[in-house]
Amino acid sequence: MPFIETKTNVSVSADQEKALKERLGQAIAMIPGKSESWLMLAIEGDVHMYFRGDDSLPTAFVDVKIFGAGNPDAFRRMTAELTDIYRDILGISPDHMYIRYFGSSDWGWNGNNF
Repeated sequence: MPFIETKTNVSVSADQEKALKERLGQAIAMIPGKSESWLMLAIEGDVHMYFRGDDSLPTAFVDVKIFGAGNPDAFRRMTAELTDIYRDILGISPDHMYIRYFGSSDWGWNGNNF
């Protein structure tokens, strides 16, 4: 049950959104037990964002939420991959991104909790 939410001040075209979907779908497998088959994405572009008091450079906040406990080693590898993805597709410098990871055992789906 991974969920990756992206907020960025960059305008995201349909082609870029598709490229993000594909690459994020591959990247989620870096976390043991996670796959694209359960991945949910939200990609929000054109968000008014400031970083270090400046809103003129491409910036992103990426939230990665998973069912279960976190894996610091996997998260470290995933951070490197995510910064590559957002740099390649949206032109966001790794030093203008925050990535947050959150693991929880309290997830509901299909009228029940896991």
